[in-house]
Amino acid sequence: MGVLDLGNAAISYDVTGDSGPFAVQLHGLTSSRARDAQLGLDLGRALVGHRVLRYDARGHGLSTGDTDPASYGWDRLADDLLHLLDAVAPGRRVHGVGPSMGTGTLLHAAVRDPSRFLSLTLVVPPTTGVTRAAQAETYRRNAAFVEREGVDALVELGSSAPVPPALADAPATYPAVPAGLLPTVMRGAAATDLPPVGALRLLTPPTLLLAWAGDPAHPVSTAEKLREVIPGSILAVARSPHEVLGWAGRFAEHVSAADRRELLRTRSLPLPD
Repeated sequence: MGVLDLGNAAISYDVTGDSGPFAVQLHGLTSSRARDAQLGLDLGRALVGHRVLRYDARGHGLSTGDTDPASYGWDRLADDLLHLLDAVAPGRRVHGVGPSMGTGTLLHAAVRDPSRFLSLTLVVPPTTGVTRAAQAETYRRNAAFVEREGVDALVELGSSAPVPPALADAPATYPAVPAGLLPTVMRGAAATDLPPVGALRLLTPPTLLLAWAGDPAHPVSTAEKLREVIPGSILAVARSPHEVLGWAGRFAEHVSAADRRELLRTRSLPLPD
């Protein structure tokens, strides 16, 4: 396990595997690499012959963070990701995978540095555009609720909400953000969105979209929009826990196909003088 000091945050990470291409795995809002594993979203578990970099976003899990809501916008989290890749996998192209906030972070990073990514796997893409406005208001209300009533009250309130069919068997979990920082993180999430459509149309990494049905916070409409604008992207929608269980295999297949394309590309490059 390692820690990257960014000055206003310390990012906790670990790397499994001794050789092969790198894959970097992100997580969702209020989650962590450990919590996502509990939820069955550790998609890197099926990779063979790769090094998998997993990390906790600033303010989440074992990472620290500051009290500026802007620090938790997806564009700023993309800064953290690129700094981490520079430190752990300098000069290397990587496969990226992450749900929700992780998807937003990956897209901002890929728009900024598209050549850095061998492939993208965007899991349960979050709200964007029109649907983002309603979700942002929910985050702001929840932030104020936590300040008044505490995190336990928010968890109890959420336990009675309907869950998507694909999460029917998911265990109960607790937010992986310190109670005093949670309102700040939520307000940061309320003020962010995906990159502009024009920038997304220019993305070149092979992209797999994995969505699930029946979740207003992660609507299939976002995944469908991304499929329309990201060239050559592929979408699969899960409607049961069994289908989510198969996502690790889908991710591994997507990574292997991208590795084969990269090998062919490098073999076809002209030899240096």
